[in-house]
Amino acid sequence: MAWIKETAAILVTQTNMKTLLVFGCLVVHASTSASDLKLWYDKPATVWEEALPVGNGHMGAMIFGGAPVERIQFNEHTVWTGQPHCYAHLGAVKFLPEIRRLLFDGKQKEAEQLALKEFMSEPLRQKAYQPCGDLWIEFPHQNPADYKRWLDLDTALAVTEYKSGGVSYRREVFASHTDRAVMVRLTADKSGKLDCLMRLSSPHPDSKVTADGQTLILHGQVEPDGIRFESRALLTADGGTVKPEGDALRVAGANTLVIRLVAATNFKNYHDISADPAARCAALLKKNKSWEKTLQAHVADHQALFRRVSLDLGRTPAADKPTDQRIKEFTTGNDPSLATLVFQYGRYLLIASSRPGGQPANLQGIWNDKLKPPWDSKYTCNINTEMNYWPAEVTNLSECHEPLFAALTELAETGRVVAKEHYGARGWVVHHNFDLWRGAAPINAANHGIWVTGSGWMATHLWEHYLFTQDKEFLAKRGYPLMKGAAQFYADFLYEDPLTGWLISGPSNSPEQGGLVMGPTMDHQIIRSVFRQCIAASRILNTDKEFADKLTAMLPRIAPNQIGQHGQLQEWLEDKDDPKNQHRHLSHLWGIYPGDDITSHDRKFFEVAKQSLIYRGDAATGWSMGWKVNLWARFLDGDHALLILRNLLQPVGKVKGRWSGGLYPNLFDACPPFQIDGNFGACAGIAEMLIQSHLDEIHLLPALPKDWPTGKVTGLRACGNFTVDIEWKNGKVTRYRITSPHPREIKVRVNGEVKTVMAEKSV
Repeated sequence: MAWIKETAAILVTQTNMKTLLVFGCLVVHASTSASDLKLWYDKPATVWEEALPVGNGHMGAMIFGGAPVERIQFNEHTVWTGQPHCYAHLGAVKFLPEIRRLLFDGKQKEAEQLALKEFMSEPLRQKAYQPCGDLWIEFPHQNPADYKRWLDLDTALAVTEYKSGGVSYRREVFASHTDRAVMVRLTADKSGKLDCLMRLSSPHPDSKVTADGQTLILHGQVEPDGIRFESRALLTADGGTVKPEGDALRVAGANTLVIRLVAATNFKNYHDISADPAARCAALLKKNKSWEKTLQAHVADHQALFRRVSLDLGRTPAADKPTDQRIKEFTTGNDPSLATLVFQYGRYLLIASSRPGGQPANLQGIWNDKLKPPWDSKYTCNINTEMNYWPAEVTNLSECHEPLFAALTELAETGRVVAKEHYGARGWVVHHNFDLWRGAAPINAANHGIWVTGSGWMATHLWEHYLFTQDKEFLAKRGYPLMKGAAQFYADFLYEDPLTGWLISGPSNSPEQGGLVMGPTMDHQIIRSVFRQCIAASRILNTDKEFADKLTAMLPRIAPNQIGQHGQLQEWLEDKDDPKNQHRHLSHLWGIYPGDDITSHDRKFFEVAKQSLIYRGDAATGWSMGWKVNLWARFLDGDHALLILRNLLQPVGKVKGRWSGGLYPNLFDACPPFQIDGNFGACAGIAEMLIQSHLDEIHLLPALPKDWPTGKVTGLRACGNFTVDIEWKNGKVTRYRITSPHPREIKVRVNGEVKTVMAEKSV
């Protein structure tokens, strides 16, 4: 296959690339060091934020790598507090006119008090994601030497190695998606030297552990009438003995030990918890294949997703240092491959925490060790849930989007009740949070909980999936019906402003500041986008012309973006922005990214929006910096995007005197505390620096920083179902390749020039 290229050069083997001819196709592999796709450390984890994550979309585990005691803390995706429940406040709609009247009269406090009393979710708060248990392995090993532990992103395998008493010990852990199990193997380089005590425990008080033959069984219950769970650890030893010792298992004199850890609950769906966790665990343990076959299937499954994209930003000696040391030195040194590692770590975490059949990645992905986690570790959809999925399409992990779409199907059911009972509207609505039970009503407090565009924002992900995949069947059967329901709600909900005649959103707010208002800018940007996408989808599918015409007529009446007295994009209808406000939320900039309500085609508002971002500053919480990386990339300023990325890729602490996010030693993003959205935001932001395709063209290296002068990337995705490979040198594209299952012409912006090229047929 020929490359589309700027020169007539033919791909040849270079010092940093080897080319293989496989089945007549050219396959390019970057010759990066093995350590470039590994997080590694020279000491065990002492706290949870130092442990290494593995996951399969149903179970997540944190590997501490301890000696003489190993701790593997694990989660199951449906272990939550609560039980099936309708959160809608029945009859709340009768108070909607009065809330709006109070807001128009300038009586914000009175409106919030009325809303808190008569308009909020029942109960006021949603439920929390929970830990499941811990697997403990106690060894008679003292003073281990030559210690090292690592997580290999390419194989999704966590390994611990050390020496004790003249014996070399090795532990390997992975979470198999194909077998729905966490697998552990212990080996030694001398026969009969594996001795350990194996235990299970759970932080839930109502839990019990029994030892049955070679199996440990953990029974637990989160709350009465709620989630019941079970976990089983099956031990298989080569040589030696495995015997019960109270509620533990004693292993003595083994050569090799394999542990198959499974977990399940009584959860069937958000309104049915009648399943049998014991039967589910028993069925999972019947898949007791050999370690070798289970590992082989796991690696093949993982790499089928992970290896779609490669990235090389260059390598320096800093890449050979332990990961925690690299984080400490990143802002003052030269370590471009740490950015590569963070990019691929984001992809790894999405694969590990969001797979078809599982729950969507929550505020902490799938990993949580606390009974009272920050923000309940649920789904905050005024930025965080959506940010989790920003890398899904562009970094070639489209399948990982599926759990979010499945959740939206359920939220459309619960959100339909909320739309009717709270707003007297058709369609469906979700506010700023949902949980396992698909709560969609406004929670916590009126000054931030009444925000109506969580459903609209998440609905745009359905359209994005179509844009990247061109899957018309998905659009017809799943995407458009949900998009239409979201649009129906806003068509009924929008209210005519008596002063301007504009259609405005309200009551709502601008997350997460300013309180309850009428007409926040972010809402209008999202609603406009939902309407435009529904109109486009109806034309593609040749359906619902009357509804599309109605939305078309409403579009120009929605309150437009406005310029304020400080040269800023107004966050509200009123010109009341404070240029000294450096709040973490960038709500009114949604139209720049991830939306396209404001683009470089409208230079006036493009520059005004940039001024608002400048006012917000460069320091922020972790997820906010992830958003800022993407925003600066959309503003085509790669150097500023890298400045923000550097602020993120440092130890948790302060930036210029302000408390800021950063990275924990295991590269988890800190809000602080840990929130996984910053990992996904950074991953998407790096991709956004390398490729953009939201303006009906593929823009190569739109925001390349000067500190990444040479590199290459393969496998990124662009709107239109295109896959893109790029090489560059001295900041200029030297080669690129665009493929598609259905070759056709596409506009490409490369090195400042726009040209029309024919994409190659992908194989």
